[in-house]
Amino acid sequence: PVAAAMAFYQSLGKRPIRLRRELVGHVANRLQAALWREAFHLVGTGAATVADIDAAIAHGPGLRWALMGPCLLNHLSGGPGGLAHTLDHLGPLMEAMWADLGDPRLTPALKATLVQGLERALEGRDRDAMVAERDRLLVDLVRQKRAAPNLP
Repeated sequence: PVAAAMAFYQSLGKRPIRLRRELVGHVANRLQAALWREAFHLVGTGAATVADIDAAIAHGPGLRWALMGPCLLNHLSGGPGGLAHTLDHLGPLMEAMWADLGDPRLTPALKATLVQGLERALEGRDRDAMVAERDRLLVDLVRQKRAAPNLP
C-alpha cells in the first residue's frame, strides 16, 4: 500500500517522502511549524515586525529552499568540504542560536500583534492580485524545477 501511494503521487509529479515512524503532523508541516514558532517569538518580543520576518524569509533562505532542502544547501555551502565543513565552521553558531530560540504561546496579545502587523504590511495591496501572482509564480517555479536536471 505504501509503495502504491508513493507511485501514485509520483505519477502526479509530486515528490512524496516516506515517514520512518509515526509523528504528529507531516515532516513539511513540522518544519514549517518550527519556523513559525521562532517567527512568532521574534514578533512577540519586539525583535522584528511581521513585515521584517516575511522579508527575511522571502528574500533570504526561502529563495534557496524553493530549490533544495536545508541539508543539501548546507552541504553546497561548505564548498569542497561539504556538510562536514559547514558543521565544523557554523556548528557552534547554530547551537548558540538554537539555545536562544523562543517558546512563544499564541496568547490573545500575540495573535493581535501578528494580525495587526500583517494588516500594516499589506495595506494598499490587492489580496486577489497577490493570490493570482503567487499561484502563477509557483506554477512557473515547478515547471522550471522539472526542467532542471541537476536539482534533486
